[in-house]
Amino acid sequence: MKIAVMSDSTAYISREDREKYNIHMVPLSVIFDDASYQEEIDITTEEFYKKMKITKELPSTSQPSIGYVTKKLESLAEDFDAVISIHLSSGISGTYQTVTSAGEMVEGIKVITFDSEISCMVQGFYAIEAAKLAKEGKSVNEIIDRLYEMKQSVRAYFMVDDLTNLQRGGRLSGAQALIGSLLQVKPVLHFQDKLIVPFEKIRTRKKAIHRIMGMLDDDAESNDLRVVFIHGNDEASAIQLERHFKEKYPNAETSISYFGPVIGTHLGEGAVGVGWYKK
Repeated sequence: MKIAVMSDSTAYISREDREKYNIHMVPLSVIFDDASYQEEIDITTEEFYKKMKITKELPSTSQPSIGYVTKKLESLAEDFDAVISIHLSSGISGTYQTVTSAGEMVEGIKVITFDSEISCMVQGFYAIEAAKLAKEGKSVNEIIDRLYEMKQSVRAYFMVDDLTNLQRGGRLSGAQALIGSLLQVKPVLHFQDKLIVPFEKIRTRKKAIHRIMGMLDDDAESNDLRVVFIHGNDEASAIQLERHFKEKYPNAETSISYFGPVIGTHLGEGAVGVGWYKK
């Protein structure tokens, strides 16, 4: 069986890695005023953050249409017997359900959707792993089993400089716990039951990042990890975190990634995240 691997654009897998691992992508869109841009296609992350600085209204985001996804799957059906499609958490986007529904409409290809229950390059970890296994000739069941095995060790924590966008966009659950101290804390956030929720309330950015790095350190002491440092238009901070981590764990596999337009709309500039799993 010839197996394709697909993900959505919010995994922020670089073009080079998408080509290297033959990962297909369906884009989500960010909408400024009346103009809609498919991320990773019509607008770069750099262009997005520049527009965010000059726009008055918070842009909105949208998932791919079922028609677009259907055409994409029909195209894959010409060359593949099955597609494993890996998507951002179904708790914050309808993309997973849209692809699931489209898969039921397309003939000639078996469509297996996987809810990463997360987003960004941690979601990308799943897609890259699936693509490697597909290239090795593993079966659909073997690949899906491995993805669920990964899910047991996946961890990701992030912080934002301003929670306003998350609240306005309806992407932050458990926000009641933060009312009244919204501008005074830098809460560490994470995904729980597919939703973004506060993990711990911390007073300063420095302490919040220190807390995240401490949790990474706890896991790294006894496990061989793959780690990604993610930034919202602040690559220097991500590089610094990676460098400090590599000083202690020089053999760890690390990378730098970013919060692109769709996720950046909700997290805002200056957000920092760290994700990892046991290899």
